[in-house]
Amino acid sequence: MKRDSGELALSYLERIRSLELRSRTKVMNVCGGHERTITQAGLRNVLPDGVELIPGPGCPVCICPEEDIYHAIQIARQPRVILAAFGDMLRVPVNAPKREPRSLEQAKAAGADVRPIASPLEAKRLATESPDRDVVFFAAGFETTMAPVAAMLAEGVPANLWLLLSGRLTWPAVAMLLESGRPGFDALIAPGHVATVMGPEEWEFVSRDHALPTAIAGFEPASLLAATYAVLRQLVDGECRLVNCYPQAVRNGGNARARQILTRCFDIVAADWRGIGTIPASGFALNDHFAAHDARARESWMTDPAARKRAGEMPPGCDCARVVLGRIYPNECQLYGRACTPRHPIGPCMVSDEGACRVWWAGGIRESVTTERPAAKAV
Repeated sequence: MKRDSGELALSYLERIRSLELRSRTKVMNVCGGHERTITQAGLRNVLPDGVELIPGPGCPVCICPEEDIYHAIQIARQPRVILAAFGDMLRVPVNAPKREPRSLEQAKAAGADVRPIASPLEAKRLATESPDRDVVFFAAGFETTMAPVAAMLAEGVPANLWLLLSGRLTWPAVAMLLESGRPGFDALIAPGHVATVMGPEEWEFVSRDHALPTAIAGFEPASLLAATYAVLRQLVDGECRLVNCYPQAVRNGGNARARQILTRCFDIVAADWRGIGTIPASGFALNDHFAAHDARARESWMTDPAARKRAGEMPPGCDCARVVLGRIYPNECQLYGRACTPRHPIGPCMVSDEGACRVWWAGGIRESVTTERPAAKAV
């Protein structure tokens, strides 16, 4: 008889508790969706004290370059422009002078025509319904978001639809951490949705090249506990390999059609990650075939980052970059729960539903901690 997900989760939890871990173990979960499940389900509270689950760089809103958001704001303020963006992007603050809008939401309040959308097809529809206006789709996201953006392009788009593309690949950020010499974690839980599109093979380098146990997880507590058990068991046994704990969605080779469309529409380029810097081969860019729709190439919309102070940086006092890199927990940021809350976010990690700070706040952690006290566990 097939067990339900609750029974399965308890089974994996019992297996985890039975392991004889030799030392304190840090497991990074890359995906913001994983962090949300871990926090909402209270998994940190039920794991052995020696096991830490660390949020990683898997929030596209959090790592979207500050200068890209600023560019989107400036384009939105142009006459006869409709700026479309996924809803979470509207509230991300930038380092602009106080006299200027500091987010797309503030630009909208000041009169810009900014439209929150949920899918690329909504941007295409806006352009079709407004042929006398320029519609700019500010497209930020990881592989799972860029695949439908590419599909929209491949199907054909109106001449008045422009893309301000800020897409990123997930694995290069993890590779950068591992190659830094101080990754700060002992095992990795890789993102299930990304592996569904790109294939599990992208994550084999973690165990093969860096001798770290790796598992791919889905988004139910049972799948995450299965992945946690898989990597912890490898550490106990002295093994390092990739384990697929999301076989119902992740197949070898990924989604061949989606990967083909991504290759058809985009080039892979070096790209900036907010607060982190430039990571080689980590960004999507429109290829020559679709260059006519590149908003970055339109001279009248270009901006000069050198004209702004702190261009490309996190706001003063904000530790979002260290949160994204797994260096600190969200509530170890000095602004967390004080100056920075979901109602008044200072840093990008407090904006998105996949941002670790926002996830922890929604999980009931409302105060920051000092270095003299241990970071609170999520509830």
